[in-house]
Parts: sequence; structure tokens; C-alpha cells
Amino acid sequence: MAHADNNNDNDNTQKMKDGTFHFSIDRGGTFTDVHCVLPSGAELVTKLLSEDPDNYPDAPTEGIRRILDEHDTTSSSSGGYPRNVKVSTRRIGSIRMGTTVATNALLERKGERMGLFITKGFKDLLEIGNQSRDHIFDLTCQAPGLLYSKVVEIDERVMLGTFSDEGKSPSQLDTTPQPISSSSSSTTTVPVVAAKGPRSVGLTGETVISLRVPQEDLVKEALKQLAADGIKSLAICFCHSYTFPHHEELVGKWAQELGCFTEIAMSSRVMPMVKMVPRGHTACAAAYLTPKITTYLDSFRRGFDTNLSQVQLTFMKSDGGLTPVDDFGGHQAILSGPAGGVIGYAKTAFRPSAEGGTPMPVIGFDMGGTSTDVSRYDGHLEHVFETVTAGVAIQAPQLDINTVAAGGGSRLFLRNGMFVVGPESAGAHPGPVCYRKSGHLAVTDANVVLGRVLPEYFPSIFGPNEDEPLDLEGARDAFAKLCAMEEASGRSAEELAYGFLQVANEAMCRPIRNLTQMKGFDITTHKLACFGGAGPQHACAMAKALGMSKVFVHRYGGVLSAYGLSMADAVHEEQEPTAELYSYGTIPQEGDINKALLLSDPSAKSREERLDHLTNVACDALVKQGYSKDENMRYQGTDNSIMVMEPGSHDVDILAGEDTSDNTATTYGEAFSAHYQREFGFELEGRDVVIDDYRVRAVVRGDTPMACKPVASLGSPPAIGTTQAFFETGWEEVSVFRMEKLQPGHEIPGPAIIVQSISTIVLEVGCTGYVTADGDLEIDVEVTKIDGEEEIGSNKEVVIKEDPVKLSIFGHRFMGIAEQMGRTLQRTAISVNMKERLDFSCALFTADGGLVANAPHIPVHLGAMQSAVRFQVEHWNSGGREGIWEGEVLVSNHPQLAGGSHLPDITVITPVFHEGKVIFFVASRGHHADIGGIAPGSMPPHSMRLEDEGAMIVAFKLVRDGKFQEEGITEILMEPGKRPGNSGTRNLRDNLSDLRAQVAANNSGIRLLHQLVNEHGLKTVDAYMKFIQKNAEVAVRGMLKDFATTHGSKVHAIDYMDDGSPIALTITIDKITGGAVFDFTGTGPQVLGNHNAPPAVTYSAVIYSLRSLVGQDIPLNQGCLAPIEFVIPKFCLLNPSVDAGVVGGNVLTSQRVVDVVLLAFQACAASQGCMNNLTFGDDRFGYYETIAGGAGAGPTWEGRSGVHTHCTNTRITDPEILERRYPVLLRQFALRSNSGGSGNHRGGDGVVREIEPLRPLVMSILSERRTLHPYGMAGGDEGACGRNLLIKKEGIIVNVGGRCSTSLDVGEKLRIETPGGGGYGTSENC
Repeated sequence: MAHADNNNDNDNTQKMKDGTFHFSIDRGGTFTDVHCVLPSGAELVTKLLSEDPDNYPDAPTEGIRRILDEHDTTSSSSGGYPRNVKVSTRRIGSIRMGTTVATNALLERKGERMGLFITKGFKDLLEIGNQSRDHIFDLTCQAPGLLYSKVVEIDERVMLGTFSDEGKSPSQLDTTPQPISSSSSSTTTVPVVAAKGPRSVGLTGETVISLRVPQEDLVKEALKQLAADGIKSLAICFCHSYTFPHHEELVGKWAQELGCFTEIAMSSRVMPMVKMVPRGHTACAAAYLTPKITTYLDSFRRGFDTNLSQVQLTFMKSDGGLTPVDDFGGHQAILSGPAGGVIGYAKTAFRPSAEGGTPMPVIGFDMGGTSTDVSRYDGHLEHVFETVTAGVAIQAPQLDINTVAAGGGSRLFLRNGMFVVGPESAGAHPGPVCYRKSGHLAVTDANVVLGRVLPEYFPSIFGPNEDEPLDLEGARDAFAKLCAMEEASGRSAEELAYGFLQVANEAMCRPIRNLTQMKGFDITTHKLACFGGAGPQHACAMAKALGMSKVFVHRYGGVLSAYGLSMADAVHEEQEPTAELYSYGTIPQEGDINKALLLSDPSAKSREERLDHLTNVACDALVKQGYSKDENMRYQGTDNSIMVMEPGSHDVDILAGEDTSDNTATTYGEAFSAHYQREFGFELEGRDVVIDDYRVRAVVRGDTPMACKPVASLGSPPAIGTTQAFFETGWEEVSVFRMEKLQPGHEIPGPAIIVQSISTIVLEVGCTGYVTADGDLEIDVEVTKIDGEEEIGSNKEVVIKEDPVKLSIFGHRFMGIAEQMGRTLQRTAISVNMKERLDFSCALFTADGGLVANAPHIPVHLGAMQSAVRFQVEHWNSGGREGIWEGEVLVSNHPQLAGGSHLPDITVITPVFHEGKVIFFVASRGHHADIGGIAPGSMPPHSMRLEDEGAMIVAFKLVRDGKFQEEGITEILMEPGKRPGNSGTRNLRDNLSDLRAQVAANNSGIRLLHQLVNEHGLKTVDAYMKFIQKNAEVAVRGMLKDFATTHGSKVHAIDYMDDGSPIALTITIDKITGGAVFDFTGTGPQVLGNHNAPPAVTYSAVIYSLRSLVGQDIPLNQGCLAPIEFVIPKFCLLNPSVDAGVVGGNVLTSQRVVDVVLLAFQACAASQGCMNNLTFGDDRFGYYETIAGGAGAGPTWEGRSGVHTHCTNTRITDPEILERRYPVLLRQFALRSNSGGSGNHRGGDGVVREIEPLRPLVMSILSERRTLHPYGMAGGDEGACGRNLLIKKEGIIVNVGGRCSTSLDVGEKLRIETPGGGGYGTSENC
């Protein structure tokens, strides 16, 4: 289909009129969109299938051929542009392209076979990644496949001199090069000694020590072996190459000399940023995808008579800039297609209106078949520098585009009393029911049934022969079948369809709320710019739900990505890493004039020199450019970098309008502080500001539309017909209009339907569309009060009846609030524990402390926080205590008395007040790296009493009258130091900062809950909190009844801790009600140790297990435990006395409880059954991490290797961050081969992690499954036990057991080998 716009008066864009055709092409997975500027300056768009091998070999080439054949008036004399003949390029001026070739190759794992060279000791680093799993309740722990076919460890190593050289004079440093093996045939491995070797200054200014240089003969031998295996693409990733690229460059040079490789991707050149895992993934993506792109481009070029040698051919990168075809790498292409759409709406929707004034910031809404992309633009493009796509961490500048699995093809279900949309998709084949291919009920079917998509105005391309219209009756019949289900609640087919649309719209509103509210922006001040084939059908309804008053639909909204390419900027970026201080956080002593001068800007000279250099390099790559300088800045001790633009610069020219960028900042520091304050609500006082990267973006501006011209009103246009369509008011007879027949000045009152050539616009009730001078559609949305708001403050008794549609919508809203709290906490926290490892959870609670929504963060926190909140409610409101008042924040951590898990997990609880009354609670629980006790890290392996494990907080008001009680909480955190052999917290500053971050996270939840109450009314929100709890209860009861029917009503299981303590469980299920008794009678007594577990931990382990066994996406709240009656004998291992040590119960015993529950249900083999808790530190710091292991296999799956399982899902610190921040050298981090149990399905392997201190440190390990193996199931073998080994200087290896705390000297190493998962089924069945 094609559409031409010859009305140049309505086009403000500066069109090319050079006698040639200029093409902009978006090659998507299903359709290819082509925008062309004709020699006359007129525009034309067309759309064709991306794959149609019966008619053409390549869609972009065919699109160009068709337009040239039809519109090149000079072609008749030269024979035209026939098919199957190379296209003449004599009239082609330029081609710009965005493509999903790389994205699809990544998703489908169809890239080039490639090999990876990586530092010795890190062979499996990229497979382990950050060790977390994407879906915490998925027992299979599924992960996408690896990109590389073969990985080779290269014997090379460098380290930073930050800690090893600290306080030493040059004469004290050993700069002697270390010996290496004499030849490639040598079998002797020469050990690498820490801190010995030549020193040099890296690109970041940090001292780098070269420990081992790669050997040319060994490397070339490995390269030849790769080539012999048929591998022609190579990625290289060495530790710390972001600052010291020399070793990568050496290996790259040798690979180039051999001439065997068509693509060599060195991580230091692909993206020179710290963090080895994402940088390595990015290098692999470049090596894996670039050859695929090159192959496609070669094929594309061969379709033209000169191979396009004389035509300007550029491609859209993920960052929204065009780049020459020869500079286009696979890692830059992940968002190539969507980026064009962002540029399209940024340049057309963000501009002054015809009446003038400041442009409104814009939310981009691109709705496709399987997913929806949302983004934001306020005058400059927002970039992120690390994202995960298809399981691959990409470290490269990309537009900040958020994707949700909801689109026109999203499938519809009535499930567990709720309306469920997606994430499953009907796809293009068979597609929705209305496609006439025996497809699945989907969102598109709902729009057809409701009269919002009109088959008579849609191409007849459906059915087996692709010649029939959309099937309205088939879609209606599919909905009619659902009417008989209980969840339908007597609804008609149309009412069901409308309910599903409401739920789908809320699913797509959720990322929009996250994108704005999480960053401190008011969503109601934004305009919604929709594009994509399905977007205009939903935009007005979504704007209403979001409180947005403006919607923008471009005349080419269905092909806006291609149109955006025609206006895109040509961009070249240069970036360098650094580690320079921008400013000090502490004030110099009086009289220290030199330091006072440095205080203001210690890196000024270096910064200007480096930015000038990068500017020159970037500008040399462009013929004509404008450029802006950026700095990536963060506070010392955080990982939250913010790219700060040069004050006074802005990304996009706003012609005939106002510059909306913030010009109040005069320095980078002021801009950084303002950005941090706006996004997080506070600044970190006393912290140095660090520059992580310098980045220069040189730009040649593309066409930019000017402000719209005023246009006189023409009133309502004549309709081409009428139709029946379903809206919030029911069936309405509405007018139908064709977009191409509308003229500037026409006004269309809603409800109405406007048919475009490639999409349909639905104007909701209360919306009015205005055709602009450019032929676009500006829609005014009447923002009305949502039902229920009128009862706020009413004393009338309102009976709220449960509605499945609203239940689904509120489920999204509640979980969205908990998720936003988590994002706020991650971004505002200081510690590695919370910011890097994400060891925290956030949740919402009813006024009585019942869990409503717990974002899926850390499973062991799931049920435990409810106990903590309920204790505080009871504590402060009883015994004559003062109660809980507005402006107060509560804090606790006591496991036995206050519902805690273990002392390092501190819970911050904030009441939500409305009209002077507590209506809800919000809470966040975070693991603090040190809160005192007998060992650094507050995870002592041998503690026997709770008081040895750190500061204890039963109930304290962290905030009173809105003021943070720093003095009081400091006294509590330092209290352990008053006990003999104990210490107060070793990192008070981080404790206080993280507690403030938890308060900030809670405040974000309060703000969003108040907004929800304002929209729907308190009684409605409160009622749906209870309904959502009941819904979870019904789902768990159903699962238990099904299990009892198949396996009987009584099951028993027992497993043991390494000390022999049994954990016994008898489950008795009522087949009628679905209730169950979980009886732990037979569990061993509490121990004189620390793996006792308070009852809250058992509740969490059980709620996690039940949610995993349900196997469907159900709300996670107290309803999951409502069917369960617990019997936990007093003073047993799972219900210890108030003074018992419990630090290991939360991290070890919790895993065993899950093992026992899953064993009782015969669900799968045991996973590693441990968190492998490692702490190290001295009197200056404490560090804590948990380490992955093997996952258990199941009836249909192999166990995953090197992953966190069950009760934890914390990330591991990146090797380069670990060594940059702490005085240790990470010697090895790899999979532990063959540690998983064999069977029909093999258990996953554990990992090996070996660490060497660079100064004397106390290292403590708290672990399990060192004696008793993880069980196999159904004949599968056990997983291997773990081992903790101390490697002394002289090479003696000592097994330190499962629990150990010891001092390690320089030159000694701690090696942790984690357990594997059990196998499933007998191996004879393989």
C-alpha cells in the first residue's frame, strides 16, 4: 500500500529538491516501510511484506524499485525498472535504513558462528553473567543460548594498583616482569604473583600492573584451531581492558595477521567502559551480528547496478543517529528499527503549537503485534548505556526505550478469576482468530468485535489463500465461548472484549508510568504520540487512564520509523573511560589554599584537554557538524552514573520555538546535582563526584519541522459512513472518516473512527481531533474523574463488588507501585549490596499489615515482611505506647521478636495516611553489608547468639515529624561495639545513606498510592486490595486440590542440614476446600549455632514454593498463605528462642525448607540448596556476596548451571568493579564441570570462585551442602557437594568446612566450589 502527499504547503520540513529520489526504509520483522522524497519535494510512503520470496528476494530493494518504476518520469526511455533486473541508481540520491536484521538474529540465535578469547580463569564468565534468573518463580531457570560456539582462555592478566601500591614508595614496588612458559609445548604452568610486574598509567588515569603478557605462539595456535573449526568471527575480552587495551590489541593484531577472521571485535574498542560482563557480551554481539549485517548489506547492494557505490547509504544506530554503512556494527543495531520512530515523534510532536508557547514533553507509544515500545522526549534524546536484550547485556549508547509484552497479537485468557492479556502472542502465524488461520484469541480480535477495526476498510489478505477479509463472526464466536466461564460474570461477548482492552491498556500504561513518575516527571504534563499499526486504536483510552490531555497522531503514524529516518541526524561519537574526581565531598581545613583551589574543580585541565581531543576526532568523522560534550558522572561509592550534557547545549534544534533545555546550570557539577536532585529527591552530601567517562557526540542536523502554522477552523468534515462501535458508554453509532480526505482545520468530535491507509484511529468519548496545517492529527482528551473518586470523603456506605476486569487492572497498578519503589531504591542506594546485587524487596500492605503486592525481588523476603509490618502495627498501638503518626517512619530487623529474617536485613516501614488515618503501609527491606557483630560483613559463620550478629532493632522511629533521626539510629548501629569481642557497624555512612534510600523508596510508593486513591477512591482501592488477596488464595487452593486429586491428600518429606538436623514436613490437604496443614513436627531442635530460622523465614520459603508450583502468573500476596495452617513446634530449628543465632537460617535453612517442600510435591530435583555467603573485610570496610550454584533438573528440563536458585536472586559484583573497589584479586570465576547430577535430565553445575586479598583481611564463609548432597529425583543422581578451600602461600590446600572465619594474608587464596543440582530420571532413558 502507498500514499503520496503532494501538498507542499502543509509540509514544513526542508525537503531535498536535487532531481533525485531520497529513500528512508524501516525493514521490520513483518513489514517493510518505505518513505520517499520525490524529485519534486513531495513525499510518498509505501508498505510491503518483509518476506515474500515468491514475488521478490528483498523487500527494501523491491520498495525502491516500485517507487522508481511508478514515479521516475525519465525511466521510459531507459526501459523502466523491471523485476529481476538490477535497479538503476542513476536517480537515487540517498538511502537511509533501519533494520531488525540484527535484533532478529539475536532473538533467534541465528548470527555468525564465533569464538571468544577471554582472560584465563574466566572461561564461563559470560554464561554465568550476573548469576540472577529472569523469572524467580520459574523452576526451570530458563536462559537464552550463548552467542559464542567456543571459548578459549588466554594466559594474560593485569590488575589495578589502587590497593597493592597504596602507601608504598616506588622503591618498594616489584616491577619485575613475571616469567612465562618457555614454549607452546610446555606443560608447566607458571603461577602469576599478585602485584608483581611493570606499572603503567591506564586510559582512566589508574595505575595498571601487567602480571602476564599473552604469548604470541600460544595465541596463534589457539587462533588456528578456531579457524580449523570453521569459526571466522572472533570476540576478545580481557580483564580491565577498558583502561589497558594493550593485550587485546596484541591478540587482535595477531588474529589480523593470520587472515582467517572476517570480524575481530575487541571489547576495548567496541565499548571502552568498565564492567567486564556487559563489555564482553557487547563484543560478542558485535562479532556475532556484524557478519550477519554485512551479509545482508552485500545482498542488498547486489540488487543495484553499481552496488550503490555512488549512493550515500547510511544506517540508523540504536542511539538514534545515522552512521555510514561501513561503520555500522551489530552491537549498534539492536534498536535500529525502533530508533527511527523515536526520531520521528521527537521531531514532529515536540514543537511549539500554532498558538506558540513551550512545547510539551512527549511520550512515544509504538504498539506493534507482539510488543509495545514506550519512550520519552523533552528536547533531548535520553540514552542508556547498559541494557539486556535476549539475555545479552549490551553496553553501548541506546535510546531509553522500554518494551512491554503487550501488542495487537497478545493472547487473551480468563484465568483464576482475572482477565489476562499476554505475555503469550498469537504471532503472525496463525495470528488472531480474525486472521482466519485457526488462530488464538488476541487484542486485535477484541478491536474487531468492538467495531474499532473495520474489516471493510482493511485489505482482504487473510485466510488460507490470503484473499479474504478479517473474520468478524469468527472473533465474536470465540468471545461467546468465554461467556460461559465463571470469570465472565455474565458479560456479553462485547463486554468481555472491552474488558480485555481495558486490561491491555493498563499493561501498556505501566511502563509509561515507570518512565515518568520514577524519574520525577509529572505524567499529566506530557503529550502522547502514538504510532505503529495498532497504537492509534488505543491511544485516546490510554491518555484518559493516564490523565494526559493531548494525543498526537502523525499522518504517517503507521510508518513513522521510516519517516523518522528521513529527518535523522548524522552522528559520530567518541568515548573514553576515566576515573577522575570532578569535585571533593569534604571541605578542606582552614588555610589549605591549594586544596581549596582543587576543591572547586580538580580535573578541569585534564577534562578540557580530553574533551577537545575527542571533539577533534569526532568532528573529523563528519563533514558538517554541531556537537555537544557529555560527561558520565556519579557520586563516589555509587554506580549510578548520569550522563551530563555540556551546560548550554541541547540535542535538537527547535526552530521558531523556545529552547526548553535547562540553562540555569553553568557547570557540569551544577547540572549533575540538579539532575540527581530531581530524579532522586536528595543529594549525597560529603561525597566526591567522580567522572566515569568522557563522551563527545558530533552531529550533522537532519531536517526539523518548524512550528505549525495557524489554520482556520473548517468545522466537522463529511463522513464516509457510519458504524456501530463499543465504548465506555456501550454501543454508539459513530461516524467514519478517511484521513486522506480530511483537510487542515477540520474538527472531528468523538466518538469517531478515522481510517488511515495503514492504521485506524479511534477517538474515544470526550475526545476531539483537529487536523493541523501539516495534515497530522492533534487530539484533545477530556480528562474526567475516574469512577469512584466522588466517594472520597463521603460518609455513605458504599458496597464495592468485585469485577474481574478491575481486578486485573488493580493487579497491574499495585505491582507497578511496588516495582517503582524497587527502582527508586536501586538508584538511590549507595552500597554494592543494594545497587549492584539488588539485595532488597519492596511491598504494599493493607492497614492491618496484610501483604498486597511484593515486587519479585528476593524470594526469602516475600512472606517475612508481612510479619514485620504486623508486629510494628501491634507494637506501637498497644501497651500504652504513642501510636503511629503522620510524618513517621518505622524501622526494625529483629528476627524473633519483630518479624525479621536476619539482622543485616533492615526493614523500613512507612504508614500511608489519608485524612488523619492510616490506610495502608509501604515497606522496603534491604541487606546492609555491615551492621556490626563479631565479624566484618555481619554474617559470622560461628555465631551462637543473636547479639553476636550485629545491631538489633525491635522498634524504632527512624523519622519523627518528618526529620531523619540520624543520632538515634547511629547509636543503635554502634551499640554492638559495647559488647566484648563485638564491633559496631563498620560502614556507618553507607548504612545511613541506604536507610535514607529506603525511606525515599517508601515515599515514592506513598505518592503513587495517593494518586491511585485520588483516581478511584479510597473504598475502591481498599476493596481491591482485599480482592487481589482473595484471588491469590483461590489460585493456591486450586493447585492444592489438583495435587490432592492426583497424588493423594497426604504427603511427607524430610531432608537434613549438614550437621544432621532434620527438617521434616507432613502436608495434609483438604480435597474439598483446598486448605492444607504444613506440619513441621519432627524437625530437629534449635542448634547452638546460627542456622536456626525464625518462623517468618519458613513462611517466605513456603509462599515461594507455592507460587512456583502454581505455574501461572498470579498475584503475590498474603492470599497465597491463606489456605495454609502452619504447625512449627516451639524451640525447633524453625522456631528458635529469642536469643538464638539466626544469621544462617535466612540464607541456608530457607533453601532447605524449599528443598523439602518441592520434595514433598515431587516437583524437581534439589538445586544447590545454599547461598554460599562470603564476607570479607577489616576495620575499614565490610563486603558481602552470595555465590551461584547448580539448579535441579525436572521432568522436562535440564538444570541450569551457575545461577542463583529459590530463595535468593541477588547479582554478583562484576569482576572489574570488585577489584576497583575492594583490596582483592579475583583469580577465577567459572563453572565447576560435572558437578551436576547425571540423569535423563542433568542437573546444573556449580561454580568455582577464587579470591586473593591484597592486604590482610578477615574472610568468612557461611555455606551448606558441604556434607550432604543435593538430592536427585526419579532415579536421577545427586549433585556434587560444595567445598571451601584455603590455599596457603606454600601451596598447601586446607578444607575449611562449610562454616569458617579466618584471617587471610597477602598471597593466600580462598577457593569456593559451590554445589551442583540434582539430576532427574534415570540416565538409561537418555
